[in-house]
Amino acid sequence: MVISLIGLPGGGKSTVGRQLAKRIGARFLDSDAVLEERIGMPIRSYFEQFGEASFRDLEQRVLDELTQYSEGPLIMATGGGAVLRPVNREHLRDRTTVIYLRSSPDELYRRLRHDTQRPLLQVADPLAKLRELYDQRHPLYEEVAHYTVDTGRPTVATLVNMIIMQLEVEGKLPPPSAEKSAST
Repeated sequence: MVISLIGLPGGGKSTVGRQLAKRIGARFLDSDAVLEERIGMPIRSYFEQFGEASFRDLEQRVLDELTQYSEGPLIMATGGGAVLRPVNREHLRDRTTVIYLRSSPDELYRRLRHDTQRPLLQVADPLAKLRELYDQRHPLYEEVAHYTVDTGRPTVATLVNMIIMQLEVEGKLPPPSAEKSAST
C-alpha cells in the first residue's frame, strides 16, 4: 500500500506525511528528499544549474520507482509540481491512494513568506506566484486525487485523524477495532 500526498509547496505534505506514517506504522519518504539525496545537492541549486525540465525528468524517474514500492506500507510526500507531467499523474492515481492537501494561496503565503529554499517562490511577488501555481495545478491535483483534505486551520494531528478516518471508511485501512481484535 502506497499513500501519496499531493498539493502546493508548503501545504503540509511532509509534516502530515511523517505523522500519518507514524500513526499507521508505515514508512515515510519525501520524494524531494530522495531526489536531493540522489543528485547530491539541494533542489534549488539543481534548478539554478540545470533548469526545471531536467529536474522534472529526474522527478519522473523517482516517482515511477516510489509508486511501485512494495516493501510494506508507504506514505509518500510528493513535490508540489509532481502532477505536471501526465505520466506522473497516471502513476500516482493508478498505483497509489492519492490525498490532496488543499491549501489556499493566501494561507500558503502566510506559512512560506520567509522561506528561501523553494525555488519557484524566489520571485518578487511570492503571493502572485502561489496564486499562479494554484490556478495551474489545482485542476491537476483534483484530477489525480482520490481524497481531498482542506488544510486551512486544523492542526496536523486533526488532519492526520481526518485522513485516517477517510481511509478506514473506504476500507484502505482496517478500522481500529479490527486491529485490536486481530492482535488479540
